[in-house]
Amino acid sequence: MRIAGAALNQIPIDWENNLRNIQTAIEQAKAAGVQLLCLPELCLTGYGCEDLFLSDWMPEAALAHLQKVREWTQGICVVVGLPVRLPGRTYNTAAVLRDGQILGFAAKQFLANDGVHYETRFFAPWVAGETGTVSWEGETWPLGDLIFEHEGVRFGFEICEDAWRADNVRPACRLMGKVDLIVNPSASHFAMSKTDVRYQLVMKASRTFDCTYLYANLLGNEAGRIIFDGEILVARNGHLLKRNQLLSFKEVDLEWVDVDFTTPQEPAAEIVPLPEPDEYKELNQAMSLALFDYLRKARSRGFVLSLSGGADSSFCAVGVAEMVRLGVEELGLQEFKRRSGCFEETRKDVVQTGAGGAAEQVVQDEKPGTKYQALSTNQALVNQLLTCAYQGTVNSSDDTFTSAKELAESIGARFHNWEIDKEVAGYVGKIQGALGRELTWQTDDLALQNIQARVRAPGIWMMANVLNCLLITTSNRSEASVGYCTMDGDTAGSISPIAGVDKDFVKKWLRWAETELGYAALRHVNALQPTAELRPLADKQTDERDLMPYVLLNRIERLAFYDRLSPSQVLAALDGEATGFDREQLKAYVRRFYSLWSRNQWKRERYAPSFHLDDYNVDPRSWLRFPILSGGFSEELAGL
Repeated sequence: MRIAGAALNQIPIDWENNLRNIQTAIEQAKAAGVQLLCLPELCLTGYGCEDLFLSDWMPEAALAHLQKVREWTQGICVVVGLPVRLPGRTYNTAAVLRDGQILGFAAKQFLANDGVHYETRFFAPWVAGETGTVSWEGETWPLGDLIFEHEGVRFGFEICEDAWRADNVRPACRLMGKVDLIVNPSASHFAMSKTDVRYQLVMKASRTFDCTYLYANLLGNEAGRIIFDGEILVARNGHLLKRNQLLSFKEVDLEWVDVDFTTPQEPAAEIVPLPEPDEYKELNQAMSLALFDYLRKARSRGFVLSLSGGADSSFCAVGVAEMVRLGVEELGLQEFKRRSGCFEETRKDVVQTGAGGAAEQVVQDEKPGTKYQALSTNQALVNQLLTCAYQGTVNSSDDTFTSAKELAESIGARFHNWEIDKEVAGYVGKIQGALGRELTWQTDDLALQNIQARVRAPGIWMMANVLNCLLITTSNRSEASVGYCTMDGDTAGSISPIAGVDKDFVKKWLRWAETELGYAALRHVNALQPTAELRPLADKQTDERDLMPYVLLNRIERLAFYDRLSPSQVLAALDGEATGFDREQLKAYVRRFYSLWSRNQWKRERYAPSFHLDDYNVDPRSWLRFPILSGGFSEELAGL
């Protein structure tokens, strides 16, 4: 039998988009001679519909839209994910359709309820071994723990989280010996290095349960925060039959393979491991796809960035350039422009110049005869999609200005430079007049730092509004943990792409991007110590002097909230590691981290939406919840 999985780039309750992708996948499968096609979990509605799953109307609308899919299934068996609501409960199901008929609905038995998933809020788990019925306009179909048959091949289901449970409780343990094929429609979120875990899961399941295992994941930045890598895996008895390239810019990525179910296959003696994952490359691809999907699904015209010349804003600028490079590389120029929705069809964005079709091109404005510097094709696209501004003060250095300017010019971004000293002086003067005293660095340090960051926000917001663009916020996860940011200042924005990435990784990624991706202009930022540049230059302010070494900050953060240890347990763990710090210094850093963490939860609640890129993050709306008001670990820290 020729079996296939298709990764789909869906949008919550965008019926037109979702049905179009489902139809395209079915048509591609038919053209390839596929007999059984698995589409991802909840692909009809989108996985990220949140509390809409609790309504009566939305699951009912999904069932009505499923009727449209029926007519496309002549000559093929197709698995489609959708919610089904019975009185008072919603179930996460996979519908099996063939020859215009619905054969039944398999229901998910185990719900993901950790990390970025809160499925138990929306869905009820189906009880193993039980069946029920679904009715719609006089028709009735079976629902529950079901086995299906197609062309002599018997198959059953695990739906995403079902496969992540212990071998003695997951659905596969009851399907063993009863089916030839286990089908797994999934919505498994991206995290760096996670694909290796998923690969091992599928490979070992196929060997342990003596079957062929077909796995198909969602694709893209579906709803704003969570990215899906679109992984498709087919394994048989521990042997890999098919695996696709992840994080595609396509709307539909179909992969098929022929399986001879009539001939037994010996189990693999060992599972062949994947190559060591390159997390820098993984993050680059995921970030690029996430930005592209966010851009087009938000119906924006591009991005605006306050480019300080520091590590975080430089990362974001290169992220947009990589979005263009990777998107054009896979989709081609015209399809990239069409999909982005940012380019008028009638506008001549890029015009060829030079003799003999030379690659050198220029960007041409709408006004005839107005030309910017000569740019490559990708630089010309970046020029249309990214506007940057360096907003300097007397505390800004020539080094960061040079870093920002050269990076913007090298990638093709539009670059503006203005100073904000007059605005800062105006606000300082108002408050001095109101209080009847002078504000000084000795008495008002934080306020004088914060006003500079806040004054930068209105101008860059106005630029974004005028251009109808998304304003990028540049804070990273390490800063979010300890509140090392100015609310309504450097946190102002529509989207916060790197808030899920720690600062040490940001610095390492920039060095990788300079050497491996060829962004030579990053040499400037890679030579600088990270600094907010909010105190007088003579103070030589750096982030790590204000906080602690980033490597240690990240280690404390992980022990505290990924491993969920108490302050004393964190200190004990650090004592056993070669940190290079004595115990008293470690105590001081642990106290500082927990104190700053506790008092800054309100900031994390107000961050712009961020991407989940690592195996954890500190976003209270996707991974880590914490009270805004708390005792601040006072007893625990005193106990140190």
